[in-house]
Amino acid sequence: MERNAYFDNARVLLIFLVVFGHMIQPFRDGSTELNTLYMWMYTFHMPAFIFLAGFFAKGSGDIKYVLKLSKKLLLPYLIFQVVYSIFYFYIGKEGWQTSLFDPHWSLWFLFSLFSWHMLLYWFKKIPAVLGILIAVQIGLIVGYFGEIGHTFSLSRTLVFFPFFLLGYWLTEKHVMWLKQRAFKLISLVIMSAAAVAIYYAPDFNSGWLLASKSYGDLGSPEYGGIARLLVYLTSTLMAMSVMAWVPTVKSKLTFIGTRTLYVYLLHGFFIQYFREANLFNVDNIFDLFGLGLLSALIVFILSSKPVLGILQPLVEGSTSIIRKTINGFRSTRKESSQEMNA
Repeated sequence: MERNAYFDNARVLLIFLVVFGHMIQPFRDGSTELNTLYMWMYTFHMPAFIFLAGFFAKGSGDIKYVLKLSKKLLLPYLIFQVVYSIFYFYIGKEGWQTSLFDPHWSLWFLFSLFSWHMLLYWFKKIPAVLGILIAVQIGLIVGYFGEIGHTFSLSRTLVFFPFFLLGYWLTEKHVMWLKQRAFKLISLVIMSAAAVAIYYAPDFNSGWLLASKSYGDLGSPEYGGIARLLVYLTSTLMAMSVMAWVPTVKSKLTFIGTRTLYVYLLHGFFIQYFREANLFNVDNIFDLFGLGLLSALIVFILSSKPVLGILQPLVEGSTSIIRKTINGFRSTRKESSQEMNA
C-alpha cells in the first residue's frame, strides 16, 4: 500500500518538536515566554506521537509477533542503554550509572512502546470505548502510588497508554475528520487558549505532562486524579488541534517521517553534550530561532542515508542498507567494465 503523506508529515513535525523541546528545556526557568512555549509543546507532542504509534499497531499477539517486537524495540533499548551510559561517563554527566531497567532519558519510549503492544493483546478484545475508559482509569489510579515511577518506565507506560489505544481503534477516516474547515477554526481557539492559560500559570509543574511522577511528588496527593483527568482532556484537544493543520501533500521532507526512530534514539548525544558543555544560551528571539534551525539540522542529519546505513545494525539489527549500497556499487562497476570492454 502507498504511504499516506499526512501521517509521515505529522511524524516529521512531532520529531522536530521533540528535539526542539529538549534543546530549549534548560533555558525555560529564566523566561516566562520560553517556559510557555516549552509547556505548550509538551501538552501534545508526545500524546500525538504515541497516538500515531497506536494507529499503526495492527499486529497480532502470537510468539512471532512478540519476537519481532523484541528485536525492533527491546534490543535497541538494551544496546543504547549501554551506549548512553558510556557516553554520559565520557562527557562527565551525573547519573550515568543506572540499571538496565531504569531508562536513560528518552529511551523510556522504546520500553513503553513494547509494553503498549503487549497490553494491546488483551485490550483489543475489549470493546473500544470500554477499553479506553479502563485505560484512562488505570492512568488516573497509578498516580496515587509513589512506588510506580521511572523504573521500567511503568508510570509513563500506564499514563500514556490511552493515547496508544485510541490510535489503535481510530481509522484514517476518523483522523481525516480533523481536516474539516470548521474544526480547524476551532483548533486555533483551543491552541491559543492553551498558550494563554500556560502563560498566566507559570508555576504549573511540567511533571504533569511528563507522566513519570506520582501525585505526591507533584504536590497534589489528594486531588491529583482530577488534575490528570484535565491533562488528559487538554492533551487530547491539543493533539487534535495540531494534527488538523498537518499538510496532506508529500514534500521534500516527508521522507523523514519514515526515519523518526533514528532521530529519536540519536539526538540525545547532541542534546546532552550541548548541555554539559554549556554551549548555548537564549537571550533573545534570534537565539531561539537559531536553536530551532539547529534542531532542524539535527533532525535532517540523523535521518540521512549515511547515518541510517552506518547505524542500522544497532537500531534495527539489520545490514540491508549497507548490503544494498555494496551491491549497487558492484553493479555499477560491472556495467562500467562491460562498457569499456565493448
